[in-house]
Amino acid sequence: MRHIPNFITSLNLASGFVSIIFLLNGNPVIASWFIVAALVFDFSDGFAARILNAYSDLGKQLDSLADIVSFGVAPGLIMYLLLERSTGLIVSTESNHEIIWKTLFLIIPAMVPVCAGLRLAKFNIDESQSSSFRGLPTPAAALVIISVVLSDRYHDSAVISHFVTSSLSLIIFTLIVSGLMVSRIPMLSLKFTSIKVKGNEYRYILIAVCILLFIIFGFGSIPWIIPVYIIISLLSHFLK
Repeated sequence: MRHIPNFITSLNLASGFVSIIFLLNGNPVIASWFIVAALVFDFSDGFAARILNAYSDLGKQLDSLADIVSFGVAPGLIMYLLLERSTGLIVSTESNHEIIWKTLFLIIPAMVPVCAGLRLAKFNIDESQSSSFRGLPTPAAALVIISVVLSDRYHDSAVISHFVTSSLSLIIFTLIVSGLMVSRIPMLSLKFTSIKVKGNEYRYILIAVCILLFIIFGFGSIPWIIPVYIIISLLSHFLK
């Protein structure tokens, strides 16, 4: 029984790997759904560990290694793919100077896995982040990135369609998400120690708001989840 949480964490890692395979084949939509699966497994392994009281140093390290793949490398590749498409990088028809410029330009998505790695490393050595976080958690950052892909695919929005074809917008977006991960902004932990309302008020508010947004706007609500999360996190920090 004590190996169940680590097995679930391994499914998180496997989902991240499969996501990368689909990205290498130019399919960000299916890749995003595998990151969603990784998010589910990431939540489930911690829940299983608490239920089974099966905590271990191995599990802690494995969780971080899985997260860097599923919520760092895979989302970074999504941003690379979006930027590649937005710049129209076609090696066979462009000058060497333009190819070099655009290749350097596409290094920007590397900020995602780098900042995710820094975020996870700091989390592992910072004991003060047991009940709250400092900086945007890597799963939340991954959700921000895949929300762009899923909204563009399943929600007819001119704003999103323009966003995914604008190189400047994608660059700014990538830098903001990366910066949030290594920031010191207080963020609400989504880990439930019990199902009681007391002590989990803001977590239940967040869940309720997200469900309401999805009911009203469908997939168009996904890009709003993280801004709502940040706002509620700040409220929970300053109003406690």
